Amino acid sequence: MTETPSPATASAALFGNRFLTREVPTKTFPDSGMSPVEAMRLVGEDIALEGDPARNLATFVTTWMEPEARKIIAGNLHRNFIDHAEYPRTAEIEQRCIRMLADLFHAPGETTGARTQGSSEAIMLGGLSLKWNWRKRREAAGASTAAPNLVFGGDVHVVWEKFCRYFDVEPRIVPLQPDKYTIGPDDVAPRVDENTIGVAAVLGTTFTGHKDDVVGINDLLVRLKAEQGLDVPLHVDGASGGFVWPFLYPDSPWDFRLEQVHSINVSGHKFGLVYPGIGWLIFREKDDLAKDLVFEENYLGKTDATFTLNFSTGSAMVLAQYYNLVRYGREGYTYIMQAMQQNAEVLADKLEAMDLFEVIGRDQEQLPLVAFKLKEERSYNEFDIAWQLSAERGWMVPAYTLPPDAQDVTIMRALVKETMSREHVDTLARDIIDACATLEAKGGAHESERRKMVVGPGH
Repeated sequence: MTETPSPATASAALFGNRFLTREVPTKTFPDSGMSPVEAMRLVGEDIALEGDPARNLATFVTTWMEPEARKIIAGNLHRNFIDHAEYPRTAEIEQRCIRMLADLFHAPGETTGARTQGSSEAIMLGGLSLKWNWRKRREAAGASTAAPNLVFGGDVHVVWEKFCRYFDVEPRIVPLQPDKYTIGPDDVAPRVDENTIGVAAVLGTTFTGHKDDVVGINDLLVRLKAEQGLDVPLHVDGASGGFVWPFLYPDSPWDFRLEQVHSINVSGHKFGLVYPGIGWLIFREKDDLAKDLVFEENYLGKTDATFTLNFSTGSAMVLAQYYNLVRYGREGYTYIMQAMQQNAEVLADKLEAMDLFEVIGRDQEQLPLVAFKLKEERSYNEFDIAWQLSAERGWMVPAYTLPPDAQDVTIMRALVKETMSREHVDTLARDIIDACATLEAKGGAHESERRKMVVGPGH
């Protein structure tokens, strides 16, 4: 016998939804379902409490795409990328993207690579290939493979330390300094030996947006190969910078133009201008991908080679990446990157004009962002400013301390992306002035407010 809905339930269905006055499911699996409209409203009302992506100047991840790109994404969410037998054109489009990126990064000839869920997976796979190739070289020389190590700076993303821990590699981390936030050859040289599987250099750090001295590190490794017979490959972590440097600094060598650069990762969902998650791993030559890491499977109806840490994943972001590559080309990406850089320069000018802040390294090659800190000690600090901007205006401008041995340095960072117009820059600058005036008047933020703003540098 069908139960007759109560008047309250009927009214909720007609005029609102039952969760206007009832707790939402949070702990136990629901006994019954709900209408699609109710479910949509339930999720939507939760998400409405999130921050505004347009004012999130912490995230490197793309938060806007063209309507045409969104149509491609929506129309292909159901396609499983790994099923090459059923979706061979998607597999071909992946290879087109790999070839285009290899060309953008000046690969000397035919090469290979892989799409990944993001740069974190790309780095894991790139690190594994470094380790396997090192082990193969050591075995061929009759030497021990018991103690692999990897050299990188404290300015890397945490995924590099994860790789070392997960895959039993000794991390040889170059500490930063209070006035030096990237690394170079003098930092790397004393840490490299016959057990070094590779050196990782960052192109556009999440802390200040600058790059390691990739040319200097490459030259060091070339000398070590010539003088000591140590063939140590260089991996460039271009998660952010791989889609920036080719367009803002096309004559600056950091990629496969350098002899010891054997692999590069880049995030399509950062300055590749695609929604998350999509990343890419590109090798200099086919032999740089350790063959033992490539598996063949045929249970989906066709024998396919797979080089991934996951398996099933959507096709939509691969197709969206290809859309962007052919939509923008070099000319379009250059225009967009230059527009972001121009607005970043305006923001830097306005911050310096306030006579409160020191802008960090704006005379160097840099991602389109502004890293800055207070010039002198005041009654408030960078964390206070971050809290005030968030509380009063909804801006997410992160404040954070740098890694060791620069942990006493606190900086802020505003990422100037495609969605941040000149008007937004002007408004942000005014809001920073107002935030500092408010904090000056009340002697800083309260301790409870400061605790809310202990955040990292973002991704």
